[in-house]
Amino acid sequence: MRYLNYINGQWKEPSSGEYKENLSPHNGENLGEFPSSAVADIQEAVSAAKRAFSLWKKLSFQQRAVYLQKAADILKANLEEVGRDLTLEEGKTLVEGIGETQRAISILEYYAGEARQPLGEVIPSGNVETFLYTTRTPLGPIGMITPWNFPIAIPVWKLAPALIYGNTVVIKPADLTPKSVYHVMKAFDEAGLPAGVVNCVFGKGSVIGTEIVEHPDIKAISFTGSNQVGCQIQKQATEKGKKVQMEMGGKNPLIVLADADLNKAIEVAVGGAFKSTGQKCTATSRIIVEEGIYEAFRNQLVEHTKTLKVGNPLQHDTFIGPVVSQTQRDSVLAMINTGKTEATLLCGGEIPAEEELANGFYVQPTIFENVPCDARIAREEIFGPVIALFKVKNYEEAIEMANDTEYGLSAAICTNNLTVAHRFIEDIEVGLVHINSETAGSEPQVPFGGCKNSSTGSREQGKTAIEFYTQVKTVYMDRM
Repeated sequence: MRYLNYINGQWKEPSSGEYKENLSPHNGENLGEFPSSAVADIQEAVSAAKRAFSLWKKLSFQQRAVYLQKAADILKANLEEVGRDLTLEEGKTLVEGIGETQRAISILEYYAGEARQPLGEVIPSGNVETFLYTTRTPLGPIGMITPWNFPIAIPVWKLAPALIYGNTVVIKPADLTPKSVYHVMKAFDEAGLPAGVVNCVFGKGSVIGTEIVEHPDIKAISFTGSNQVGCQIQKQATEKGKKVQMEMGGKNPLIVLADADLNKAIEVAVGGAFKSTGQKCTATSRIIVEEGIYEAFRNQLVEHTKTLKVGNPLQHDTFIGPVVSQTQRDSVLAMINTGKTEATLLCGGEIPAEEELANGFYVQPTIFENVPCDARIAREEIFGPVIALFKVKNYEEAIEMANDTEYGLSAAICTNNLTVAHRFIEDIEVGLVHINSETAGSEPQVPFGGCKNSSTGSREQGKTAIEFYTQVKTVYMDRM
C-alpha cells in the first residue's frame, strides 16, 4: 500500500514522486511505501500551517480540546491495530507497542483536560488604579522532528500541547517508522481537525529537515533524537532567532546498594536495560553496584538475562525484539566489539543463531564487567541491549561515578534506606530520578527532560509544556 503526506487537510503525493519502502526489522517484510518528500512539500506544509494559525488561535481552549479528545477516541477504537503496526515497523514487543499507543491516547486526553485549567496570573500592582495580570499566547507554526524509538508517543507528546495552546504544526516523523504517525494524522483527519492545523511530511531529515528548521514562518523547533543532529539543529534554529527544544541522549546509571532487595533490583535492571531492546534515551546502560553484593547481583543478573527470549516481537513470550534497522544493529555490534577489547564480556555480544531470526536485525542482550571508567562503552550512548557493570565501595563512590558523564537525563537507585534515597535525589545530576524503579519510566502528567548534554530548552509533558509552546504577555490595565 502507498501512503501520502498530510498537508492542508488533504492526503497528497510528494512533489518528488518518489517513495521509500517501510520494512519490518523482524523479517524485512514490506509494510507499505511512504513519501520521500522534497523541500517543496515542506514549503507547502508551512504555508498551510501559517494560514490556519490565524483561525485556530481564535478558537477557545474548549473548542480545540474537542479535536484532541476525538482523536484520542479514534486511536482508542483502533488500539490493537495501531499498536501492532508500531511493533511491526519499530520492533518492540507487542505488549510495548500497544502500551505506547495507549500512552499516546492518555497524552491527548490529558491535554484535552488542560482546556479547563487556569491560564495566567493576577499580580498585585503598586498602583491601586492598575489591574495587573499575565496571559499566554501561542507562538505560531511549530516545526517538529521526531525519532523512531517512540514513534507514536513522542510525536503526540509534542503535538498535543502545541495544539491545545493554539499553535499549528508541521511534523517530520522518523523515516524508519512512518506508519505510527500516519495513524495519528488519520485520527486527526477523522476528528475533523481544520485544514492546515496539523501537517505531516514524510521523508529523510537530510533532505527536508533543514527547510523545517530554517523556514522563516516556523517560529519554534521541537526535536528529539541524537546529540549530533540536535546540536546542528540548535545552531541553525538559534541563528534564525527561533525558540528551540531539544531532547537528546543519555548514559543512565542505576545504583544498587547493599541494603537493596536483590530480586527487585534485578527486575529493575533488566527492565530498564533490555525493554524496547535498549532503544530508549532513558534506558539503563550503567549499573553501579556496592561491593558487598556485587558478585551475587552479577551472577543473578547474568543468569536471568540468559533466560530472556529474543525473537519475533509479535509472540507473547518475547522479551527482546529486533533493533530498528541494519544500520542500528551495525552500530550496536561495533560498540559491543569495542567493549570486548576494553572490558570482560559476561554474556551475549553476538547475533542470535536461530534460523527464524536470520532475516531480522537481532542482537543478544549483552553484559560487560571490569569496565574502565574511560572506556567507550562506559561513556558513549549505545542505544541497544548492553549493560556495563561497575563495582564500588560505597554510596559516595557510586554517586561520583554516576555523575561522571556528559549526559544528565535519568538515574535510579535501589535502596531501602530512606535517608540515602533523599541524598541521591539531591546529589544526582539528572532531570528524572527513580527510587527503586527503572530509569526508563515516565508519566504524561509530569515534566520530562534532563540536564547537561541531554536536553536544552523547556521541559516536555505535564503543565510545564506551556512554557515552550506559548509566550507570556504582561498586561497593565488602568482606568481612563
